[in-house]
Amino acid sequence: MKDNSTNFNPNFNPYLNLEERRVLVAGAGVTGVAVARALQAKGAVVTFADEKVSEVEGFEVKRPDEVTQDSFDYLFVSPGWREDHPLVAIARQGDKPVLNEVDFAWHMKSEKHPGQKWLALTGTNGKTTTVEMVAHILKSAGLNATACGNVGTTVIESVLSSEKFDYLVLELSSFQLHWLVDAQFTSAAILNIADDHVDWHGSFDAYAKDKISILDKCTTAVLNGDDGEVVGRTSHWLGRKIFYSLDTPGPGEIGIVEELLVDRAFVADTQEAALFAELSEIIPTVPHHISNALAAAGLASTVGVDREVIREALKSFKPGKHRIEEVAVVNEVRWVDDSKATNPHATTASILSHFSVIWIAGGLAKGAAMQPLVERTWSRLKAAILIGEDRQLIADALAHSAPEVPVFFIDPPVGYEKGSADNLFMESIVRAAGEISEEGDVVLLAPACASMDQFISYSDRGNRFAQAVKEVIINGK
Repeated sequence: MKDNSTNFNPNFNPYLNLEERRVLVAGAGVTGVAVARALQAKGAVVTFADEKVSEVEGFEVKRPDEVTQDSFDYLFVSPGWREDHPLVAIARQGDKPVLNEVDFAWHMKSEKHPGQKWLALTGTNGKTTTVEMVAHILKSAGLNATACGNVGTTVIESVLSSEKFDYLVLELSSFQLHWLVDAQFTSAAILNIADDHVDWHGSFDAYAKDKISILDKCTTAVLNGDDGEVVGRTSHWLGRKIFYSLDTPGPGEIGIVEELLVDRAFVADTQEAALFAELSEIIPTVPHHISNALAAAGLASTVGVDREVIREALKSFKPGKHRIEEVAVVNEVRWVDDSKATNPHATTASILSHFSVIWIAGGLAKGAAMQPLVERTWSRLKAAILIGEDRQLIADALAHSAPEVPVFFIDPPVGYEKGSADNLFMESIVRAAGEISEEGDVVLLAPACASMDQFISYSDRGNRFAQAVKEVIINGK
């Protein structure tokens, strides 16, 4: 349900009527605090509602069960808050506007930087890498651009930044898209749609619909032609569709011809093809990273960036940490950190980039099924080392489809606390992998699950992996 509860007066815009309004911000995380400070600067009276945070400097904080319908005028929801949360129900019942950070930033942008262009991107996997890649291309073209949204800086902070950006490249999660109503994009991209966050959305179909809703906000879209869900669910959209794939492109598409990334969408004659880059220039040269590069090239092309600039930018781009990051090679065994692979779709791509994999996996599955992942990748697996709350889901999938793959369970030491100074848990994981690894193997941390059951974040998990490899494998601890 996308409804900001202002239907009683279609000319009323709550984002432009904030002076002395009592605004309840649901969630005192990074987004909520950024929104609260911007609201306060607009004259709003801001209160937080948060179940875990009790203090935010300069603001009153209430528990959600302390909030009554007559205690606020507007509700600002942080992206992770669900439609069925009691606070949202209270706001809906009282016909109180339910607002969100991206739309707020859009209205502030219209007021402060009306010429600023927004490019948007979503997908189950590869969002952060591709958004950063697009921003890198735009900067290489001499444009004042930044990546924001579900990566790095919030959208509202980017809009209000003293740097006065000409371009924002927005990474948008399914949660953000669920709440989005007003924002419009120069162009948008959808990388892929696979099983993820079903526990939040209630079903895969609801999740996919929120992803596809990004098309309601643009007239030009760059779409992954290799992804059946993307192709099928965008078939009736009437805007300009630019498909990209790892296959030979048709007229109006982007793709691969022999060892080249080529453009048949932004050329004067779509019967001809122009060069974006050579495959060998995309590092790491693995299929899902090349696919991301095609998407980035397409999105940058929608705002007129020259192909030679795109080529040089793709050559110089380095993915962020914990994304198929090689942390060591010891005795011809590669140790790879792909802790960012927090769902089965990302992990499938990661495993299929290698041939003999000792797979470290497990954590919080978020309602995702593991059977399709194992069915796609079992032939690449030498062994699986499983950790975390939902590891049995992976073990069951392996037992069903690949019973010959050895499975090892590693438990935290007694008294283990996530975030603790010692790294004994990850060292035991790495030690187990080291004992069964041989020349030519890849020890791959690609968990297919979120990290928060046993680690602070996916980056904490990846950092601890790299440190454990250094201590146990390189230094022989």
